[in-house]
Amino acid sequence: MNEDEDAENQKETENTQTETAEPEKCQYQFIEDLPGVGPATAQKLRELGYHTVESLAMATARELEPVGVSEKKAFQIIDAARSSIGISFVRADELFKMRQNVLRLTTGSKALDKIVDGGLETQTITEFYGEYGSGKSQICHQLCVNVQLPPERGGLNGSALYVDSENTFRLERIVQMSKFLGLDPEKVARNIIYAEAYTSDHQMFLLENADEIIKANNIKLIIVDSLTAHFRSEYLGREMLASRQQKLNKHMHKLIALARAFNAVAVVTNQVMAKPDQFFGDAIHPIGGNIVGHTSHTRIYLRRAPHGPTRIARLVSSPYLPEGEEILKVTENGIEDISEEEKQEKASKSRGR
Repeated sequence: MNEDEDAENQKETENTQTETAEPEKCQYQFIEDLPGVGPATAQKLRELGYHTVESLAMATARELEPVGVSEKKAFQIIDAARSSIGISFVRADELFKMRQNVLRLTTGSKALDKIVDGGLETQTITEFYGEYGSGKSQICHQLCVNVQLPPERGGLNGSALYVDSENTFRLERIVQMSKFLGLDPEKVARNIIYAEAYTSDHQMFLLENADEIIKANNIKLIIVDSLTAHFRSEYLGREMLASRQQKLNKHMHKLIALARAFNAVAVVTNQVMAKPDQFFGDAIHPIGGNIVGHTSHTRIYLRRAPHGPTRIARLVSSPYLPEGEEILKVTENGIEDISEEEKQEKASKSRGR
């Protein structure tokens, strides 16, 4: 009986400690607040690209080696950062409740939203791949505008970070799309943080130093357009393939860490290659191999219809959604749905052939 009472008392003590510790979850606001991080260490961490507690929580001890701290101290800093944002083991039912924090961003097309279960998810990477002119960058422009809409209109009331590696960002398109949605183009443009990446290393550097900008500007959408362009042109031949894949892997893991830490939507566009020796099925394949395939949670293949502004979007892979295909159109107004009249007209033309 005494043992039972002791066990009960111990359980009550543990519960009390848990309840007391809970309010301390957000006690560290700046990296200097973390135990063991003085001004000198904080400066070195910032030079490495760790400007916020959230980014440190997603780091590894090896990544902190250049700071000059011991492995033990690195673990302590990371553990303190993780305790601050609540990274721990949870039951599946608790995870389900936590999933309620995942938000969705509309693409502008109800048909495309339908195959991705209502919109693009925060805390995950969505990859759009396709040939030149298939509409990848157009969707990215549309998302930059849509993210600023209120939640009741499918937006996230946030800003966008646009990393451009192919010089495809055009403010003129943002203005057209904003006007169509009844938004002030000047205000919309003010809420898009733009950076052009000149090399693959520069592209990685931009993301590695983006955490402070994301936090300060309420960024809810991170776009890398295109993910693989620089890597593809700089790492040529099989002898450089391993180096390229390792860097791509690190780059994408940094992107998913930012998306999870700040509950943002991460979108990448990807180039494709043709496999002429493939006689059956689609010979078009995305660049990046298994590294990109495994890290992208949702992959959408875009292709052009033979004529007009019509695009075909196919959900190729998702952790929980079935494959699906829908049609949409790219117009002066942005990404729009195909009307029933247009669908019937296309169907009659196809039967006529």
